[in-house]
Amino acid sequence: MLRSRFALQSTVRPAMVAILSFSLLAAACSDNADDTAPPVDENSDTSAVTDEPADTSTDADAGDAGSSTSELATVPADFATAAAAGQITVAGAAPGTELTLRGPGAEQVGTVDEFGNLLFRQVEPGEGWQVLALGTDPAPSSDEVRVPDFDEHPDQAFFDGQEIGEGFGYIEMRDGTLLSATVRLPGPIEDGPYPTVIEYSGYDPSSPYEIEPAINIYGLLGWATVGVNMRGSGCSGGAFDYFEPMQSIDGYDVVEAIAAQDWVYENHVGMVGISYSGISQLFVAQTQPPSLAAITPISVIEDSYRSVVWPGGIYNNGFAKSWGESRQGANEAYGSAWVNQRIDEDGDDICDANQLLRSQNRDLGEAAAATAFWTDAEGDPLSPRTFVDRITVPTFLAGSWQDEQTGGRFATMLDDFTGTPVFKAHLYNGAHADSLGPQSLAAAIELLDVYVAERAPQVSPLVRLGAPALYESAFGVGGIELPPDRFASLEEAKATLESEPAITVFIESGANPAALGAPVPRKSVSFEQWPPSAAEAVTWNLGDMTGGDSTAAFTVDVERSQLLTKAADDDGDEFENLEWEPLEAGKAIVFETEPFAEDLMLAGSGRVSLSLQADEADADLQVTISEVRPDGLEMYVQSGWLRASHRALDESETSETLPWHLFTEAANEPLPDGTFTQVDVAIFPAGHVFRAGSVLRLIVDSPGGNRNLWAFDVLGFDGSQVRIDPAASSLTLPFVSGVEVPAEHPDCEHTRSQPCRSWTPYANTPIAE
Repeated sequence: MLRSRFALQSTVRPAMVAILSFSLLAAACSDNADDTAPPVDENSDTSAVTDEPADTSTDADAGDAGSSTSELATVPADFATAAAAGQITVAGAAPGTELTLRGPGAEQVGTVDEFGNLLFRQVEPGEGWQVLALGTDPAPSSDEVRVPDFDEHPDQAFFDGQEIGEGFGYIEMRDGTLLSATVRLPGPIEDGPYPTVIEYSGYDPSSPYEIEPAINIYGLLGWATVGVNMRGSGCSGGAFDYFEPMQSIDGYDVVEAIAAQDWVYENHVGMVGISYSGISQLFVAQTQPPSLAAITPISVIEDSYRSVVWPGGIYNNGFAKSWGESRQGANEAYGSAWVNQRIDEDGDDICDANQLLRSQNRDLGEAAAATAFWTDAEGDPLSPRTFVDRITVPTFLAGSWQDEQTGGRFATMLDDFTGTPVFKAHLYNGAHADSLGPQSLAAAIELLDVYVAERAPQVSPLVRLGAPALYESAFGVGGIELPPDRFASLEEAKATLESEPAITVFIESGANPAALGAPVPRKSVSFEQWPPSAAEAVTWNLGDMTGGDSTAAFTVDVERSQLLTKAADDDGDEFENLEWEPLEAGKAIVFETEPFAEDLMLAGSGRVSLSLQADEADADLQVTISEVRPDGLEMYVQSGWLRASHRALDESETSETLPWHLFTEAANEPLPDGTFTQVDVAIFPAGHVFRAGSVLRLIVDSPGGNRNLWAFDVLGFDGSQVRIDPAASSLTLPFVSGVEVPAEHPDCEHTRSQPCRSWTPYANTPIAE
């Protein structure tokens, strides 16, 4: 066992050099590629979430490196280089050495880290790449290497040649990197083949000691399950980055290598998982692995920048920051307890050697906080909305409007799934984990049973018997049962899935009297598309609403940016019975409609157009809609955010109910001094029924106080004023009429992620004309 811990560099470095040399050999030998699948953008970058490493720079004007290199006096380098799609890795170099990468594309310069490593990212495909140490004469130089395209897939023989059995092991990628994986079979291998699903993420899916809850469900249902760690995480080789293109094509290789095993039914697989391992399915499926049969992504994002990291152009220094920090720590060398157990107790030399390149992991949190502006080149590859049209397999997706982690903007991309033969989505109020609730779990099982297992969907009696106890453990509520099986045959199931409406919206989850507080709705309604074609935009002029009789102001409250909604009691389920703080006098501007004459269902995103003026040259805004009920309670519905300097819109993407902001540096503009200007704020999507007699309330104030985990890195203009001219401002929302719901309002205490507070009249602070 190497026991490197990076202290025994002389011991570890030869092992790593050997591994990278093997990777180089493997890459050099993979000339026969199947390029039938669409490419992942080889120019993609992670700067929308992570910057370039501090020790690497790029010179786009370097010119033809081959010509300048040929004029140098060189000697063979004593370090190893390995090429992969978009990357060249250096190992075994002298720490502190400045190395230059030259070739057919942009030149890069980087400094070798203390462990002898350097990873050049975003390397363009082509022949003739060379790494040189230009600080000496003659210059140590690597051999020329070829960087392949992302769509140069290995021949089938590469996958057929891998024998992957039950238990913990490794899957070889096309560049020679080994990803750790744990295979669990529902019975003896000789009793196969078994329908198989894969979970793929940078968490701990390949840990042999514990199984992720989402994939464990399928093991209980008789599926073979495979948990795989992304490169740079767990026991996998390579360095970690946030959804870099290599992770997508690694996913392609994982799917094909697993599907090639004799124990896999029909030699095709499905993918499962929530959140990270749900989002990863979108990235992998866009590469179109031939053996991928279906995916079930739940609790996902549509755009890394807009959805989570920079909502409205304001850095999310709550969940987004803490997530980056947690991944940074866990993916450091020996950063996970189970990795240390693999090495210390099981003597896993491969896992040990795979830790060495972690010194080239990106600093996710620091880089994300420094990336305030959008660019298409950096942001598009990290935004599923830009590539889900390439997904060509049956897909089931689920997510909540008020998701405290990944947010609710995912619903804005549902109409982009144009290539899937079958697409289903469940939408509901609630929290991040609610996508594993009984209705959505049953729908995911149906899709996988039909298109992967190729059988009539059925849940075993044993799983049905155990489900209430499992759900009670997860949500703190008893009596939660899986829905009954719907189909008697595969043919019936397939015909129904391919003909019934694509979208199901669950209403008032948590308020079902049979399971108060649980992710079980009171009502569901189906649509062919989202937003529904039946939705009609309704616009209110704020000057005609209660509170809109004169220009008003609110005082900026910086401290509010860190205020979170927390459970009002010590209940184990923190997403029901949340504490929603009342508004403070002078710190908000509030408008209210007349009571609704009929029940109307909000169905989509919203647009708040504000005529705005501020003391300072910029302002951070939060807009919130709520339902003021006849019983005197105010129920939270949804919010949106914007830094006013990001107000410029992409008119080609903007709709009547969804302003689409550019967020680019070129479009960023201070507020004009002393005059009112139009600022449009997008309200995240929602599905909520406003009952007859209720009033819709619009609140404009400082960001914060409406989310369980989101906090905001706001501007430091505490105590300054922001003013709104109601007569020149409006609110536009899409509504569907005719949706039948129970007459009584939902129980405020138990409706998930929609807290209530006592309604009190709010007096806006008028501004003298």
